[in-house]
Amino acid sequence: MTGIFRTYTFSLLTVLFVALGMSYSSRITAQEIIVLAEHQYPAEIDLMTGDTIAVVQLRDVYCFTKKHFRNKQHEKEFMMMVRDVKKTLPIAKDARRLMTQAYFDMEHMTETEQKVYFKQLEKDLLAQYKARLKRLNYRQGKLLVRLVDRECDKQTYYIIREFLGRRRAFFWNMFGKLFGVSLKAQWDPEGKDRELEDVCIQVEQGLI
Repeated sequence: MTGIFRTYTFSLLTVLFVALGMSYSSRITAQEIIVLAEHQYPAEIDLMTGDTIAVVQLRDVYCFTKKHFRNKQHEKEFMMMVRDVKKTLPIAKDARRLMTQAYFDMEHMTETEQKVYFKQLEKDLLAQYKARLKRLNYRQGKLLVRLVDRECDKQTYYIIREFLGRRRAFFWNMFGKLFGVSLKAQWDPEGKDRELEDVCIQVEQGLI
């Protein structure tokens, strides 16, 4: 079952990369790049005055209290969670970067060129991620699907349905349910995923 799930995970990620790469083509906004103190920042243009205003996004600052464990089992489960996040979160973030790259690559492509591009993208993804995905266990594979939801800020099912059609969305959702995975599940950082969200943030900040 683990081998089948790994195949499913890779195939689903490939579909997501393609779908989200397509989604970027519908979010084009006019921006300029300005240079301040030797750094490049996106700039918004005030349509009324014509002024160009730099948009600088500062990093969030998080404070965490020292982790207290209920017992040895809780500590073991937490350390396992940290290990799983460290192994899978980089792949989920790679997905987001690949989507951005896909948008720039296909911006001026014809429909025929896009089809050729996406076929090559699938081959490239297979070459780049097959070995890494094979090393994931069943628990980590399920987590990776959820982390892709976290990074994309949209339920996987609706991403696939919007850009690749209802049939493919229905197929991947039904297939996922065989492994206990719902593509309609929402990331819940304030609820059931709160502890996992804290781990993700601390991993991102280099705190653990």
